[in-house]
Amino acid sequence: MIRTYDDAQTTAEAAAAFTAELARHAIAERGKFVMAVSGGRSPWIMLRALAKENVPWEQVVIAQVDERIAPNEHQDRNLTHIKECLPEVNILAMPVEQPDLEAAAKQYAAALPKTIDLIHLGLGSDGHTASLLPGDPALEIINTDVAITGVYQGRRRMTLTYPVLNRARQILWLVTGVEKSAMLERVVKGDNSIPAGRVTSKNAVVFADRDAAGG
Repeated sequence: MIRTYDDAQTTAEAAAAFTAELARHAIAERGKFVMAVSGGRSPWIMLRALAKENVPWEQVVIAQVDERIAPNEHQDRNLTHIKECLPEVNILAMPVEQPDLEAAAKQYAAALPKTIDLIHLGLGSDGHTASLLPGDPALEIINTDVAITGVYQGRRRMTLTYPVLNRARQILWLVTGVEKSAMLERVVKGDNSIPAGRVTSKNAVVFADRDAAGG
Protein backbone atom coordinates (compact mmCIF):
# COMPACT_ATOMS: atom_id res chain seq x y z
CA MET A 1 0.00 0.00 0.00
CA ILE A 2 1.36 3.43 -0.96
CA ARG A 3 0.06 6.65 0.55
CA THR A 4 1.22 9.70 -1.40
CA TYR A 5 1.42 13.30 -0.18
CA ASP A 6 2.48 16.62 -1.69
CA ASP A 7 5.82 17.10 0.06
CA ALA A 8 8.22 15.70 2.65
CA GLN A 9 6.68 17.65 5.53
CA THR A 10 3.12 16.45 5.03
CA THR A 11 4.34 12.91 4.30
CA ALA A 12 6.25 12.75 7.58
CA GLU A 13 3.35 14.25 9.52
CA ALA A 14 0.96 11.69 8.06
CA ALA A 15 3.37 8.90 9.01
CA ALA A 16 3.44 10.30 12.56
CA ALA A 17 -0.36 10.27 12.80
CA PHE A 18 -0.43 6.68 11.51
CA THR A 19 2.20 5.66 14.05
CA ALA A 20 0.33 7.31 16.93
CA GLU A 21 -2.87 5.48 16.04
CA LEU A 22 -0.99 2.18 15.87
CA ALA A 23 0.64 2.93 19.24
CA ARG A 24 -2.69 3.64 20.91
CA HIS A 25 -4.13 0.42 19.52
CA ALA A 26 -1.12 -1.69 20.60
CA ILE A 27 -1.17 -0.22 24.11
CA ALA A 28 -4.90 -0.84 24.47
CA GLU A 29 -4.45 -4.41 23.28
CA ARG A 30 -1.08 -5.43 24.76
CA GLY A 31 -0.15 -2.69 27.23
CA LYS A 32 3.00 -1.63 25.37
CA PHE A 33 4.21 -0.30 22.02
CA VAL A 34 7.73 -0.93 20.71
CA MET A 35 8.84 1.01 17.65
CA ALA A 36 12.23 0.87 15.94
CA VAL A 37 13.27 3.99 14.03
CA SER A 38 15.85 4.71 11.35
CA GLY A 39 17.82 7.91 10.87
CA GLY A 40 17.53 10.69 8.31
CA ARG A 41 16.00 14.12 7.72
CA SER A 42 12.41 12.99 7.07
CA PRO A 43 12.35 10.73 10.15
CA TRP A 44 13.29 13.64 12.39
CA ILE A 45 10.30 15.55 11.00
CA MET A 46 8.14 12.50 11.67
CA LEU A 47 9.40 12.10 15.24
CA ARG A 48 8.91 15.77 16.07
CA ALA A 49 5.33 15.49 14.81
CA LEU A 50 4.88 12.24 16.73
CA ALA A 51 5.95 13.95 19.95
CA LYS A 52 2.87 16.21 19.64
CA GLU A 53 0.45 13.30 19.24
CA ASN A 54 -1.78 11.99 22.02
CA VAL A 55 0.14 8.85 22.97
CA PRO A 56 0.66 7.30 26.44
CA TRP A 57 4.44 7.68 26.25
CA GLU A 58 5.15 5.85 29.49
CA GLN A 59 4.07 2.67 27.67
CA VAL A 60 6.20 3.28 24.57
CA VAL A 61 9.73 2.03 23.87
CA ILE A 62 11.74 3.50 20.98
CA ALA A 63 14.38 1.10 19.66
CA GLN A 64 16.90 1.78 16.90
CA VAL A 65 16.97 0.25 13.44
CA ASP A 66 20.60 1.22 12.95
CA GLU A 67 23.36 3.38 14.40
CA ARG A 68 26.77 4.68 13.38
CA ILE A 69 29.78 3.63 15.43
CA ALA A 70 30.56 7.05 16.90
CA PRO A 71 30.97 8.61 20.36
CA ASN A 72 27.97 9.36 22.57
CA GLU A 73 26.19 12.63 21.67
CA HIS A 74 28.08 12.91 18.37
CA GLN A 75 26.02 14.52 15.59
CA ASP A 76 26.61 11.43 13.44
CA ARG A 77 24.63 9.37 15.94
CA ASN A 78 20.96 8.72 15.23
CA LEU A 79 20.47 8.54 18.99
CA THR A 80 21.44 12.21 19.34
CA HIS A 81 18.60 13.24 17.04
CA ILE A 82 16.07 10.81 18.51
CA LYS A 83 16.65 12.34 21.94
CA GLU A 84 16.20 15.83 20.51
CA CYS A 85 12.91 14.86 18.85
CA LEU A 86 11.49 12.70 21.65
CA PRO A 87 13.14 13.93 24.86
CA GLU A 88 10.73 12.27 27.31
CA VAL A 89 10.53 8.82 25.74
CA ASN A 90 12.07 5.54 26.89
CA ILE A 91 14.79 4.78 24.32
CA LEU A 92 16.45 1.39 23.89
CA ALA A 93 19.75 2.63 22.49
CA MET A 94 22.20 0.57 20.48
CA PRO A 95 25.35 0.17 22.63
CA VAL A 96 27.83 1.23 19.96
CA GLU A 97 30.29 2.78 22.44
CA GLN A 98 31.30 -0.66 23.68
CA PRO A 99 34.76 -1.85 22.58
CA ASP A 100 33.53 -5.34 21.63
CA LEU A 101 31.01 -4.54 18.91
CA GLU A 102 30.05 -8.14 18.20
CA ALA A 103 29.22 -8.67 21.87
CA ALA A 104 27.30 -5.38 21.86
CA ALA A 105 25.24 -6.57 18.89
CA LYS A 106 24.34 -9.77 20.74
CA GLN A 107 23.43 -7.72 23.80
CA TYR A 108 21.09 -5.55 21.78
CA ALA A 109 19.50 -8.53 20.06
CA ALA A 110 18.78 -10.04 23.47
CA ALA A 111 17.17 -6.79 24.66
CA LEU A 112 14.75 -6.56 21.74
CA PRO A 113 11.32 -8.18 21.85
CA LYS A 114 10.87 -11.14 19.52
CA THR A 115 8.33 -9.17 17.51
CA ILE A 116 8.56 -5.37 17.18
CA ASP A 117 5.23 -3.59 16.78
CA LEU A 118 6.40 -1.13 14.13
CA ILE A 119 9.68 -0.78 12.29
CA HIS A 120 10.23 2.45 10.40
CA LEU A 121 12.50 2.17 7.38
CA GLY A 122 13.99 4.65 4.96
CA LEU A 123 15.33 3.98 1.49
CA GLY A 124 18.70 4.99 0.06
CA SER A 125 19.19 5.99 -3.54
CA ASP A 126 21.53 2.96 -3.76
CA GLY A 127 18.75 0.63 -2.60
CA HIS A 128 19.89 0.22 1.01
CA THR A 129 17.59 0.26 3.99
CA ALA A 130 18.47 0.27 7.69
CA SER A 131 22.24 -0.23 7.37
CA LEU A 132 21.77 -3.22 5.12
CA LEU A 133 24.11 -2.02 2.42
CA PRO A 134 24.85 -3.28 -1.10
CA GLY A 135 27.56 -5.93 -0.96
CA ASP A 136 27.87 -5.95 2.84
CA PRO A 137 28.15 -9.35 4.59
CA ALA A 138 25.32 -8.34 6.95
CA LEU A 139 22.90 -8.95 4.08
CA GLU A 140 23.43 -12.68 4.43
CA ILE A 141 22.95 -12.93 8.20
CA ILE A 142 19.92 -15.05 9.06
CA ASN A 143 20.74 -16.35 12.55
CA THR A 144 20.76 -13.15 14.58
CA ASP A 145 18.67 -9.98 14.70
CA VAL A 146 21.54 -7.46 14.99
CA ALA A 147 24.81 -7.20 13.05
CA ILE A 148 27.86 -4.99 12.57
CA THR A 149 28.56 -3.74 9.06
CA GLY A 150 31.67 -2.71 7.21
CA VAL A 151 32.54 0.95 6.67
CA TYR A 152 29.91 3.01 4.82
CA GLN A 153 30.26 6.77 4.39
CA GLY A 154 33.13 6.78 6.87
CA ARG A 155 31.51 4.76 9.67
CA ARG A 156 30.80 1.17 10.54
CA ARG A 157 27.21 0.59 11.65
CA MET A 158 25.12 -1.55 13.95
CA THR A 159 21.93 -2.64 12.22
CA LEU A 160 18.86 -4.79 12.55
CA THR A 161 18.90 -7.69 10.10
CA TYR A 162 16.26 -9.24 7.87
CA PRO A 163 14.97 -11.83 10.37
CA VAL A 164 13.73 -9.21 12.85
CA LEU A 165 12.59 -6.81 10.11
CA ASN A 166 10.48 -9.51 8.54
CA ARG A 167 8.87 -10.50 11.85
CA ALA A 168 7.58 -6.98 12.55
CA ARG A 169 3.86 -6.50 13.04
CA GLN A 170 4.09 -3.44 10.81
CA ILE A 171 6.71 -2.00 8.45
CA LEU A 172 6.41 1.72 7.73
CA TRP A 173 8.46 2.99 4.82
CA LEU A 174 9.00 6.77 4.80
CA VAL A 175 10.41 7.76 1.40
CA THR A 176 10.83 11.31 0.13
CA GLY A 177 12.76 12.92 -2.72
CA VAL A 178 12.96 12.35 -6.46
CA GLU A 179 16.32 10.60 -6.05
CA LYS A 180 14.46 7.71 -4.35
CA SER A 181 11.81 7.17 -7.03
CA ALA A 182 13.62 4.50 -9.06
CA MET A 183 14.45 2.46 -5.98
CA LEU A 184 10.96 2.83 -4.52
CA GLU A 185 9.52 1.39 -7.72
CA ARG A 186 11.85 -1.59 -7.36
CA VAL A 187 10.89 -2.08 -3.70
CA VAL A 188 7.19 -2.03 -4.54
CA LYS A 189 7.81 -4.65 -7.24
CA GLY A 190 9.68 -6.86 -4.73
CA ASP A 191 13.04 -6.64 -6.49
CA ASN A 192 15.25 -8.64 -4.13
CA SER A 193 18.41 -7.73 -6.04
CA ILE A 194 18.57 -4.57 -3.89
CA PRO A 195 18.80 -4.73 -0.09
CA ALA A 196 15.49 -2.92 0.49
CA GLY A 197 13.69 -5.33 -1.83
CA ARG A 198 14.39 -8.21 0.54
CA VAL A 199 12.17 -6.78 3.26
CA THR A 200 8.82 -8.54 3.13
CA SER A 201 5.87 -6.58 1.78
CA LYS A 202 3.53 -8.33 4.22
CA ASN A 203 2.14 -5.78 6.72
CA ALA A 204 4.02 -2.96 4.98
CA VAL A 205 2.80 0.53 4.17
CA VAL A 206 4.69 3.20 2.22
CA PHE A 207 4.37 6.90 2.96
CA ALA A 208 5.91 8.78 0.03
CA ASP A 209 5.91 12.30 -1.32
CA ARG A 210 4.98 12.87 -4.94
CA ASP A 211 8.62 13.17 -5.99
CA ALA A 212 9.51 9.74 -4.59
CA ALA A 213 6.32 8.20 -5.91
CA GLY A 214 7.08 9.38 -9.41
CA GLY A 215 4.32 11.97 -9.52
